[in-house]
Amino acid sequence: MSNVFIINGHAHHPMSPGTLTDAFVQRARAFFAGQGHDVEVTEVAQPYDIDAEIEKLQRADVVLLQAPVNWMGVSWALKKYVDDVWTQGMMGELSGGDGRTAEAPTKNYGLAPRLTGTYMMSLTGNAPAEAFGDPAEEFFAGLSEDELMRPMHLNFKWIGLSPAPTFMAYDVLKNPDVENDFARFDAHLAEHFGAVPNVTGSARSFA
Repeated sequence: MSNVFIINGHAHHPMSPGTLTDAFVQRARAFFAGQGHDVEVTEVAQPYDIDAEIEKLQRADVVLLQAPVNWMGVSWALKKYVDDVWTQGMMGELSGGDGRTAEAPTKNYGLAPRLTGTYMMSLTGNAPAEAFGDPAEEFFAGLSEDELMRPMHLNFKWIGLSPAPTFMAYDVLKNPDVENDFARFDAHLAEHFGAVPNVTGSARSFA
Protein backbone atom coordinates (compact mmCIF):
# COMPACT_ATOMS: atom_id res chain seq x y z
CA MET A 1 0.00 0.00 0.00
CA SER A 2 1.30 3.44 -0.94
CA ASN A 3 0.62 6.96 0.27
CA VAL A 4 -0.82 9.61 -2.01
CA PHE A 5 -0.99 13.26 -1.04
CA ILE A 6 -3.29 15.53 -3.05
CA ILE A 7 -2.85 19.30 -2.78
CA ASN A 8 -5.86 21.39 -3.79
CA GLY A 9 -4.18 24.62 -4.91
CA HIS A 10 -7.28 26.70 -5.58
CA ALA A 11 -7.85 30.11 -3.98
CA HIS A 12 -11.51 31.05 -3.78
CA HIS A 13 -12.66 34.05 -5.81
CA PRO A 14 -16.15 35.26 -6.80
CA MET A 15 -15.36 34.49 -10.44
CA SER A 16 -13.86 31.09 -9.61
CA PRO A 17 -15.45 29.17 -6.73
CA GLY A 18 -13.22 26.13 -7.21
CA THR A 19 -15.84 23.55 -8.15
CA LEU A 20 -13.84 22.22 -11.12
CA THR A 21 -10.64 21.92 -9.10
CA ASP A 22 -12.54 20.09 -6.36
CA ALA A 23 -14.10 17.75 -8.92
CA PHE A 24 -10.65 16.75 -10.18
CA VAL A 25 -9.44 16.30 -6.59
CA GLN A 26 -12.35 14.00 -5.77
CA ARG A 27 -11.81 12.06 -8.99
CA ALA A 28 -8.14 11.53 -8.17
CA ARG A 29 -8.99 10.56 -4.58
CA ALA A 30 -11.44 7.94 -5.84
CA PHE A 31 -8.89 6.62 -8.35
CA PHE A 32 -6.16 6.04 -5.78
CA ALA A 33 -8.39 5.01 -2.88
CA GLY A 34 -10.17 2.55 -5.15
CA GLN A 35 -6.87 0.72 -5.56
CA GLY A 36 -6.42 0.49 -1.81
CA HIS A 37 -3.93 3.29 -1.28
CA ASP A 38 -3.94 5.77 1.58
CA VAL A 39 -4.95 9.22 0.36
CA GLU A 40 -4.56 12.53 2.18
CA VAL A 41 -5.87 15.85 0.88
CA THR A 42 -5.01 19.43 1.81
CA GLU A 43 -6.92 22.45 0.58
CA VAL A 44 -4.49 25.35 0.72
CA ALA A 45 -7.26 27.93 1.03
CA GLN A 46 -8.24 26.41 4.39
CA PRO A 47 -6.23 26.65 7.64
CA TYR A 48 -3.41 24.12 7.85
CA ASP A 49 -0.71 23.13 10.30
CA ILE A 50 2.75 23.48 8.77
CA ASP A 51 4.28 20.58 10.71
CA ALA A 52 1.42 18.32 9.65
CA GLU A 53 1.89 19.34 6.02
CA ILE A 54 5.59 18.52 6.18
CA GLU A 55 4.70 15.09 7.54
CA LYS A 56 2.24 14.53 4.69
CA LEU A 57 4.96 15.29 2.16
CA GLN A 58 7.39 12.99 3.99
CA ARG A 59 4.87 10.13 3.93
CA ALA A 60 3.88 10.56 0.30
CA ASP A 61 5.01 8.24 -2.47
CA VAL A 62 2.98 10.36 -4.89
CA VAL A 63 2.09 14.05 -4.60
CA LEU A 64 -0.64 15.27 -6.92
CA LEU A 65 -0.99 19.02 -7.26
CA GLN A 66 -4.42 19.99 -8.61
CA ALA A 67 -4.44 23.71 -9.34
CA PRO A 68 -5.74 26.40 -11.64
CA VAL A 69 -3.32 28.53 -13.61
CA ASN A 70 -3.72 32.01 -12.13
CA TRP A 71 -2.16 34.83 -14.13
CA MET A 72 0.59 32.68 -15.61
CA GLY A 73 1.42 31.03 -12.29
CA VAL A 74 -0.23 29.56 -9.22
CA SER A 75 -2.76 31.09 -6.86
CA TRP A 76 -1.69 33.31 -3.97
CA ALA A 77 -2.96 30.67 -1.53
CA LEU A 78 -0.76 27.98 -3.10
CA LYS A 79 2.24 30.32 -3.18
CA LYS A 80 1.70 31.04 0.53
CA TYR A 81 1.49 27.30 1.23
CA VAL A 82 4.82 26.71 -0.50
CA ASP A 83 6.35 29.69 1.31
CA ASP A 84 5.16 28.30 4.64
CA VAL A 85 5.85 24.59 4.22
CA TRP A 86 8.95 24.52 2.03
CA THR A 87 10.65 27.23 4.09
CA GLN A 88 10.11 25.48 7.42
CA GLY A 89 11.08 22.20 5.77
CA MET A 90 14.50 23.63 4.93
CA MET A 91 15.51 22.86 8.51
CA GLY A 92 16.12 19.27 7.40
CA GLU A 93 12.70 17.66 6.96
CA LEU A 94 12.27 18.48 3.25
CA SER A 95 15.71 19.80 2.35
CA GLY A 96 19.04 20.41 4.00
CA GLY A 97 19.24 24.16 3.53
CA ASP A 98 19.89 25.32 -0.02
CA GLY A 99 22.51 22.73 -0.93
CA ARG A 100 25.60 24.92 -0.66
CA THR A 101 28.43 24.46 1.83
CA ALA A 102 31.04 26.72 3.34
CA GLU A 103 33.63 24.82 1.32
CA ALA A 104 31.73 25.36 -1.97
CA PRO A 105 29.58 28.47 -1.50
CA THR A 106 28.71 28.85 -5.19
CA LYS A 107 28.04 25.19 -6.08
CA ASN A 108 25.03 22.86 -5.92
CA TYR A 109 22.37 25.47 -5.18
CA GLY A 110 19.02 23.76 -4.66
CA LEU A 111 20.53 20.29 -4.41
CA ALA A 112 19.90 19.19 -0.83
CA PRO A 113 16.64 17.23 -1.13
CA ARG A 114 15.42 14.97 1.66
CA LEU A 115 12.52 13.22 -0.10
CA THR A 116 12.05 10.67 -2.86
CA GLY A 117 8.91 9.94 -4.80
CA THR A 118 6.84 11.25 -7.67
CA TYR A 119 4.76 14.35 -8.22
CA MET A 120 2.25 15.24 -10.90
CA MET A 121 0.74 18.58 -11.71
CA SER A 122 -2.84 18.62 -12.94
CA LEU A 123 -3.82 22.08 -14.14
CA THR A 124 -6.89 23.91 -15.33
CA GLY A 125 -6.62 27.04 -17.44
CA ASN A 126 -8.58 29.39 -19.65
CA ALA A 127 -6.05 29.27 -22.49
CA PRO A 128 -6.81 26.87 -25.34
CA ALA A 129 -4.38 24.05 -26.03
CA GLU A 130 -3.37 25.78 -29.25
CA ALA A 131 -1.91 28.72 -27.28
CA PHE A 132 1.00 26.52 -26.15
CA GLY A 133 4.00 25.28 -28.09
CA ASP A 134 3.39 27.45 -31.13
CA PRO A 135 5.84 30.31 -31.80
CA ALA A 136 3.23 31.92 -34.04
CA GLU A 137 1.00 32.44 -31.01
CA GLU A 138 2.49 35.73 -29.87
CA PHE A 139 1.58 35.77 -26.19
CA PHE A 140 3.28 32.55 -25.03
CA ALA A 141 5.67 32.67 -28.02
CA GLY A 142 6.12 28.91 -28.13
CA LEU A 143 6.19 28.20 -24.38
CA SER A 144 4.90 24.82 -23.31
CA GLU A 145 2.67 24.27 -20.32
CA ASP A 146 5.61 22.90 -18.34
CA GLU A 147 7.81 25.86 -19.25
CA LEU A 148 5.10 28.20 -18.00
CA MET A 149 4.95 26.29 -14.70
CA ARG A 150 8.71 25.86 -14.30
CA PRO A 151 8.81 27.55 -10.85
CA MET A 152 6.55 24.84 -9.43
CA HIS A 153 8.62 22.12 -11.08
CA LEU A 154 11.71 23.60 -9.41
CA ASN A 155 9.94 23.69 -6.05
CA PHE A 156 9.28 19.96 -6.26
CA LYS A 157 12.84 19.29 -7.47
CA TRP A 158 14.08 21.23 -4.42
CA ILE A 159 12.60 18.61 -2.08
CA GLY A 160 13.60 15.65 -4.26
CA LEU A 161 10.43 14.59 -6.10
CA SER A 162 10.53 13.42 -9.72
CA PRO A 163 7.91 14.52 -12.25
CA ALA A 164 5.21 12.47 -13.88
CA PRO A 165 3.81 14.03 -17.06
CA THR A 166 1.63 17.09 -16.51
CA PHE A 167 -2.10 17.04 -17.25
CA MET A 168 -4.02 20.14 -18.28
CA ALA A 169 -7.67 20.94 -18.92
CA TYR A 170 -7.86 23.82 -21.41
CA ASP A 171 -10.31 26.63 -22.17
CA VAL A 172 -12.29 25.88 -19.04
CA LEU A 173 -14.11 29.23 -18.88
CA LYS A 174 -15.01 30.13 -22.45
CA ASN A 175 -15.30 26.70 -24.06
CA PRO A 176 -15.40 24.02 -21.36
CA ASP A 177 -15.49 20.33 -22.29
CA VAL A 178 -15.64 18.87 -18.82
CA GLU A 179 -16.70 15.33 -19.61
CA ASN A 180 -13.88 14.94 -22.12
CA ASP A 181 -11.45 16.49 -19.63
CA PHE A 182 -12.52 13.97 -16.98
CA ALA A 183 -12.07 11.09 -19.44
CA ARG A 184 -8.59 12.32 -20.39
CA PHE A 185 -7.70 12.76 -16.71
CA ASP A 186 -8.80 9.22 -15.83
CA ALA A 187 -6.75 7.85 -18.73
CA HIS A 188 -3.74 9.97 -17.72
CA LEU A 189 -3.78 8.65 -14.16
CA ALA A 190 -4.17 5.08 -15.35
CA GLU A 191 -1.30 5.44 -17.82
CA HIS A 192 1.22 7.06 -15.53
CA PHE A 193 0.60 5.38 -12.17
CA GLY A 194 1.11 1.73 -12.86
CA ALA A 195 4.00 1.90 -10.36
CA VAL A 196 5.66 4.55 -8.23
CA PRO A 197 9.02 4.70 -6.44
CA ASN A 198 9.04 4.31 -2.67
CA VAL A 199 11.49 5.84 -0.23
CA THR A 200 14.02 3.04 -0.75
CA GLY A 201 13.95 3.30 -4.53
CA SER A 202 11.99 0.10 -5.26
CA ALA A 203 8.54 0.14 -6.82
CA ARG A 204 5.05 -0.05 -5.39
CA SER A 205 2.44 -1.18 -7.84
CA PHE A 206 -0.64 0.87 -8.65
CA ALA A 207 -2.04 -1.83 -10.95
